[in-house]
Amino acid sequence: MSDQPIRFTEQPVGYTDWLADLKTRIHTAQQRATLAVNRELVLLYWQIGRDILARQGEQGWGTKVIDRLAEDLRQAFPTMKGFSPRNLKYMRAFAEAWPDEAIVQGVLAQLPWYHQIALLDKLPGPETRRWYAAKAIEHNWSRNVLVMQIEARLLERSGNLVSNFPDTLPAPQSDLAREALKDPYRFDFLGLTEAAHERDIENALMQHVTDFLLELGAGFAFVGRQVLLNVGGEEFFIDLLFYHLKLRSYVVIELKGGKFKPEHLGQLGFYMTAIDRQIKHAQDNPTIGLLLCKSKNKVVAEYALGDKGQPMGIAEYKLLESLPEELQTSLPSIEQIEAELAKLAP
Repeated sequence: MSDQPIRFTEQPVGYTDWLADLKTRIHTAQQRATLAVNRELVLLYWQIGRDILARQGEQGWGTKVIDRLAEDLRQAFPTMKGFSPRNLKYMRAFAEAWPDEAIVQGVLAQLPWYHQIALLDKLPGPETRRWYAAKAIEHNWSRNVLVMQIEARLLERSGNLVSNFPDTLPAPQSDLAREALKDPYRFDFLGLTEAAHERDIENALMQHVTDFLLELGAGFAFVGRQVLLNVGGEEFFIDLLFYHLKLRSYVVIELKGGKFKPEHLGQLGFYMTAIDRQIKHAQDNPTIGLLLCKSKNKVVAEYALGDKGQPMGIAEYKLLESLPEELQTSLPSIEQIEAELAKLAP
């Protein structure tokens, strides 16, 4: 029998749409099966951890029972992984951290086991763990992204920027806007120090746009850089323009290389008006402005926003701190590095 694929010369009417629908249903079924397996595994691990806690507490079993249990389970289920002494200790810690089975079944069972370990290792208490668990589920974070967001202190920065959203947006929209933006933004992935100029930062952000979008958060779609606006025959350029899918709004981002000044908002508001009149569609919500500066006086920022009728937020961005002088002197210069590389060249 030939291994060549069968070739069909005719395709029934409606076949393409039917095939696309079947693929979607199969993919959905695969996802549900994976989630169901994961849910059962997480619940099993929680139950094992709860049993270990109970027996150690009520019957005084020592810690060595975990080593014995690991060996017995390995012999009983030689093809299964996950019953090492280390993992059994995580099961006990998991059950101890989450004594309420309803939370485990309703929320945590939606996350893979290694996400659970990250939450246990990286966070001190149930409230912060629950917040990051919910975000991981909402945005479908991988374990690495979850760890990165924890280490970047996302919770402390979320909804922390100075804004006038409650006064300029309806309640559901204003709450979502505050949640979508943060303060400060961390741009340490750019490898730039505090001495960098605005254009240097802008150029570097475009070279690392994936990391930039990850730092901005879920929902942001990049529209353009140095977006041209023609107003009254004059040309103006927006630093960065995004569209937020949940907010259904354009987001104008302006970068300032120094400390916040109230006059910065006038320029930002002008760009927002131009976007609303020239680019925004009727079904879009009002454009939102985000001013990013190296530093700000919070009271001055609040006063500056007080009489503004457009939704704006003011946040800081953080770059790498400058190297200590003693470390700078110990690093080789560019010329020295090039000279060493030249010696190694064939």
